[in-house]
Amino acid sequence: MVTEDGYPVLDRGGSAIFIPPDAKVSVAQDGTLSADGQPLAQIGLWQPDDPLTLTHQSGTRFSAEAVQPMEGGRMIQGSLEDSNVDPLSEIATMIAVQRAYELGQSFLDREDDRARNVIQTLGR
Repeated sequence: MVTEDGYPVLDRGGSAIFIPPDAKVSVAQDGTLSADGQPLAQIGLWQPDDPLTLTHQSGTRFSAEAVQPMEGGRMIQGSLEDSNVDPLSEIATMIAVQRAYELGQSFLDREDDRARNVIQTLGR
């Protein structure tokens, strides 16, 4: 069993998972893989000891100095993970930030003009 990028999927012990050819595979919520109703292995879920040590390798691959098996994870067969970002709210936030920036910039421009006028008036 390999990922889309060709890397082996590891079990809880860190070994590659092998599935017999033409087997009907199912995944339980705890990550247990079964082929034709017989349990084969449990997909390993790992978490870094310190998330700040994660280093991006390529695509969706990361490496860490030390990892530990993750407890309490859940897998759902036949589902795709949704994004944790709501694009519409992020665009609305971006527009609000842009408007605040423009307001601040126009305030600075007016203040600069005011200071320039004071200097010109007092310099005469």
